[in-house]
Amino acid sequence: MDLAASGELVEQRLRRFFADAKLRAECAGPAYLELWEALERAAAGGARSRPRLVLLAYGGLGGTDAAAAASLAASYELLHSALLVHDDVIDRDLVRRGVPNVSGSYRTRALRRGAAAAEADHAGACAGILAGDLALAGAYRLLSSLVVPEAIRRKLHDVLDEAVFASVGGEILDVENSRSQAMPSLEEMLKTARLKTSAYSFEAPLQAGAILAQAPAPVCAALKSFGRYAGIAYQVADDVLGVFGEQQRTGKSRWGDLREGKRTALLSYAAAGPAWESIADLIGSPALTAHDAERIRAVLIDCGAKDFAIDLATRHAEFALEQLEHGGIPAALRAELRELLLTAIGRVHRARTTT
Repeated sequence: MDLAASGELVEQRLRRFFADAKLRAECAGPAYLELWEALERAAAGGARSRPRLVLLAYGGLGGTDAAAAASLAASYELLHSALLVHDDVIDRDLVRRGVPNVSGSYRTRALRRGAAAAEADHAGACAGILAGDLALAGAYRLLSSLVVPEAIRRKLHDVLDEAVFASVGGEILDVENSRSQAMPSLEEMLKTARLKTSAYSFEAPLQAGAILAQAPAPVCAALKSFGRYAGIAYQVADDVLGVFGEQQRTGKSRWGDLREGKRTALLSYAAAGPAWESIADLIGSPALTAHDAERIRAVLIDCGAKDFAIDLATRHAEFALEQLEHGGIPAALRAELRELLLTAIGRVHRARTTT
């Protein structure tokens, strides 16, 4: 199966999904149509890494129905969009991929119409919640459109449902950890990373592609294990990039996670040392400034937290690669997954010298 051609089929399926939805929404009125248009913009321009994993697993395991694989892959992109839009509401972020997100665009529009700041914030949050709901429902809608045997459909539904269940569990753990005065243990934060990121970003897409290809159970299990460790590696790396990455590359501010008090491996390491007292009051402060964020970054570098987190991400990437040697995964698929993971982890290694 041609991966590039299949990727274009995913884009076509998403365009068709949004075109159909906008036609339906237009009948309800312009406000509903505008919400769908905002969601469509939010879903555009991503890396499409989750659809790519679906396609890689499916094609790498002998699948040949490109149209079915594209619909399945598109469902995971909609799930990703749903979780990102909701995550931005939770984190009170107004920018995604360098441009205003759904909440940000609705907030700006409300301000331009004369709304007070609190009212504009509420307008943005409402739009984000509703748009995320639409994307989540769309993920299930696309999956249900697959013309496959009922037993396969049930398995695919169960995988998607488990991904949603785990992701919400990880999100609430992340929120509660951020509110806690005590720093969670590293083990608790890795558990959160597995639930919030690994489950839907790596484990589920790989499993779904394998199930659609009707791969043997040992292959599905090995891909799930790979996805679990790869997802944790990615999340730890992403947390580092959230503080030290370049905004034009990450699309998010370099102090959003610090302002929200997001508990990460970086902070867990720093909290165990004497340097923590100098920045503890700044972490999670709504009034955090760019100057404060620079001060925190300097401490995280000096105490070794940044290097620790980068090494932690690297170790989990190595664990993930070990899983590819089990279950009888074809060599070509192993090579593709290895390349993808090493490319992702390479981002954080480039941030090692960034301040």
